[in-house]
Amino acid sequence: MSPEPPEAPELSVVIPAFNEAERLPRTLERVRAYLDGQGTAYEILVVDDGSTDATVARAQAAGGERLTVLGNGANRGKGYSVRQGMLAARGQRRLMTDADLSAPIEELARLDARMDEGFDVVIASRALPLSRIEVHQGAFRENMGRAFNMLVRLLVVPGLRDTQCGFKLFSAAAAEAAFSRARLDGFAFDVEALFIARQHGFRVAEMPVVWRNDAATRVGMWKGFVAFADLLRIRANGALGRY
Repeated sequence: MSPEPPEAPELSVVIPAFNEAERLPRTLERVRAYLDGQGTAYEILVVDDGSTDATVARAQAAGGERLTVLGNGANRGKGYSVRQGMLAARGQRRLMTDADLSAPIEELARLDARMDEGFDVVIASRALPLSRIEVHQGAFRENMGRAFNMLVRLLVVPGLRDTQCGFKLFSAAAAEAAFSRARLDGFAFDVEALFIARQHGFRVAEMPVVWRNDAATRVGMWKGFVAFADLLRIRANGALGRY
């Protein structure tokens, strides 16, 4: 008789990583300390996106027994990595967060409280009045982000003021519906996932966040420009029934 599968944890934390050997151990230690203190049954999934440094070894050393490291085999993009992690996760709730932990893990409490009210997806937003930005991005990057989010509201997901903050909580059902249908591997994957979630009737809420820009971010200007074209791809895919 085969053994019963392990019970699904309350929370899965999905962290995409590319050459994060320096930052990732501190992030994993902080995430573990916070969740252990909350008494949460959790798992952590690090998705290595073809790193050429010691990301995998250092993650395994710092992650503890609840860590799983998944590998893409090559550099496939952040969207691909998050999708792999969200679909491999078993948690009743699934948090995506960045390896630099620009939004502190303690902000999860706000997202959880909002989900307890009946929302299926809760996203951290730097654009809400009660958000606290402790370290800003450069002026050019901030202005490009505002322009991008204006087009996001106009073309894809009206009413959401910041779709690009890398701290988002999905219910298991919303994560599976959105990421099993998602196609984009690049910068606009967040927008696509939110668009699909809404298309399938899941409720999305924004919450204020404490956020600190990390100057070592790896989102280049070219990837940001490509994301503008991806908004049109999302609209076209939606219109053609591909989601």
